[in-house]
Amino acid sequence: MSVENAKQQAVDILPEGGLEQKLKLGRPLRVKLGVDPTSPDVHLGFAYVLERLADFQKAGHTVVLIVGDYTARIGDPSGLSKERPILEDAVLDENSKYFAEQAFRILDREQTEVRQNGEWLGKLTYADTVRLARTMTVARLLERDDFAKRFSAHVPISLSELLYPVMQAYDSVAIEADIEIGGTDQRFNLLAGRDVMPQYGLEPQVVMTFPLLVGTDGELKMSKSRGNYIGITEPPAEMFGKVMSIPDKALEQWWTMLAQGSHPDESHPEDPMEWKLELARRITARWHGEEGAREGEAHFTRVVRQGEAPEDVPELPLPAGDPVHLPALLVDGLGVASTSEARRLIQQGGVKVNGEPAASVDLPRVALAGALLQVGKRKFARLTG
Repeated sequence: MSVENAKQQAVDILPEGGLEQKLKLGRPLRVKLGVDPTSPDVHLGFAYVLERLADFQKAGHTVVLIVGDYTARIGDPSGLSKERPILEDAVLDENSKYFAEQAFRILDREQTEVRQNGEWLGKLTYADTVRLARTMTVARLLERDDFAKRFSAHVPISLSELLYPVMQAYDSVAIEADIEIGGTDQRFNLLAGRDVMPQYGLEPQVVMTFPLLVGTDGELKMSKSRGNYIGITEPPAEMFGKVMSIPDKALEQWWTMLAQGSHPDESHPEDPMEWKLELARRITARWHGEEGAREGEAHFTRVVRQGEAPEDVPELPLPAGDPVHLPALLVDGLGVASTSEARRLIQQGGVKVNGEPAASVDLPRVALAGALLQVGKRKFARLTG
């Protein structure tokens, strides 16, 4: 039943009938998922894909979670209009460890192999790399939509980016994958594994793609780099509040992918607010239990619906100088992305001091000492000093 659940939720299963043939082999299959360690957080969209791996584990198959410590030094170009910046090795290593630990909140540790692709890619000689590069043509690589668009627009494509799909494909060779899963944006990379594996004497893997969860903005796929994500380790109040902030147009997809569980035909509340509340309860309970869901809802009701300050407000020291430049304070102390974003929030009345919209970007120190500072509906701080 578990594999059947994964099948029902897949967008693509390629080739047709291939999964059934693999399942007839009568042995535990090796099911691969590649992870880019450029961010340490598992967000709800990626957790959905990890849960499809867990479907295979429940049926007795082996999950191979490949942390792309080596390929991350190239950067996955999927869906990007320019080359991805590369992080330092120490950051990638730390992210890899933290990501794996979060993944074990979903996966069975005993049935999971965690591998870093530097194990094999770091050992390739120049001759090995040339042999690997010969398994795919430039014409085939330029079939990728993102490469094709950049090529047509005369936007640079580095040779290392062109090598990324074949290096990811070599991961499947190294661990002898039977199945590889990923989001629909990974379709080309996953199919590259099917192209490369026969060149090394292996049966090609089956490819399964799954839908991409739209982010909290309701527009683009959930991604930490876009800031439109909810991490599975976020506190209950933050998680509940972020779910309540999603636009109504995202409700259907979020309900289908994150809330229905084992009852795909289950109906949802008709009223959008009640629907969103039930969605927030279920998602928060999934990661923090029923008590966490109650805590998150109570905080949302008190702070957002009733307009009260939360019970525990963190203290934020005022910087030196008078007057205080509010945009800089918001960036340094309350996590606003930039001073230009802070100015926009102030101009739109989204920043309040003691419940009243901030009158200016520069405020006298005496007006802020001891004041309750609020940004949006969920961020508060008590100013000290």
